[in-house]
Amino acid sequence: MRPILEVILSLLSVVGLLSLGWLLFGHILTPAGGESLSLVPGAGDGQSLEQSVRSLVWLRGGGLLTGSIVIVDCGLTPTGRAIAAALCLREPGVELCPEERLTEYVKERTRGRA
Repeated sequence: MRPILEVILSLLSVVGLLSLGWLLFGHILTPAGGESLSLVPGAGDGQSLEQSVRSLVWLRGGGLLTGSIVIVDCGLTPTGRAIAAALCLREPGVELCPEERLTEYVKERTRGRA
């Protein structure tokens, strides 16, 4: 019984050290102060939009990313726009912006923080 207990404790110790390392590594990579603006280009039917947005939302949920996620419409089809709109409704902090309006959008966001 004792060897089994030692193995279990060893495994728990390893998992604990890996978790601590993961948290410290994430803290090192986290931007210091301020918010970031993550741009996700969307084109065509938006096949990779959901995966890109979900990965950024996951990073934001883990504290590794702060700020908004902006899907930039770089020629989305109606299907792609529907996917982008659904992502904007489902995930907080996700917005859709046409490519030609991107410069104005960034300027507005910058003025809002100053």
